[in-house]
Amino acid sequence: MTKQLLHLISASIIVLSLGTSIAVAQPTTSGIEVPPVPENLAVPPGHSVYLKGQGIGTQNYICMPTTNGGVTWKFLGPQATLFQMFKGEARQQITTHFLAANPAENGLARPSWQHSMDSSQVWGEVLRASSDPNYVEAGAIPWLLLRVAGAQLGPVGGAYLTQTTFIHRLNTSGGIAPSTGCSETANIGAMALVPYATDYFFYRAER
Repeated sequence: MTKQLLHLISASIIVLSLGTSIAVAQPTTSGIEVPPVPENLAVPPGHSVYLKGQGIGTQNYICMPTTNGGVTWKFLGPQATLFQMFKGEARQQITTHFLAANPAENGLARPSWQHSMDSSQVWGEVLRASSDPNYVEAGAIPWLLLRVAGAQLGPVGGAYLTQTTFIHRLNTSGGIAPSTGCSETANIGAMALVPYATDYFFYRAER
């Protein structure tokens, strides 16, 4: 882990220079503070944030062959736990985050979040991404805006996450594919589990 990533995990604070880019404030009725985002990541009107969790885990890659005879790291999916934070410390697990088959899309693999209490689950489709250096720190995976592409009740009817319409991945640190370990055909099949941390914000339709 880099020094920056360790600092994020322990303090849950990233200071970003917004420069001259257009910053868009996100709507909230819950008291949850969402940082300004690049214009292309703005959540559509009529939706407001209702849940925030800090994700700590890995972005997972596998070394695969390319069409031109080379090899490259291919993103597999995330594996993380989301926590509610209190005074910079993880106090309560709220969801798990992983790659899963989306039943609403005939089993298409999508990033998924499953609630730790009622087991309700949502799947996200990336709408837009940003690596704008005015927002995203160097060496970090992009910020994302995702729409919910599928939702499922928990086994006994839990529905908390099923109200989600959009998800933000913001304040990212770490997680990019390695620069080594996938340079020749002998490396095909190698895996890299790269530590990352980020904040996830869940939105729902305004009532």
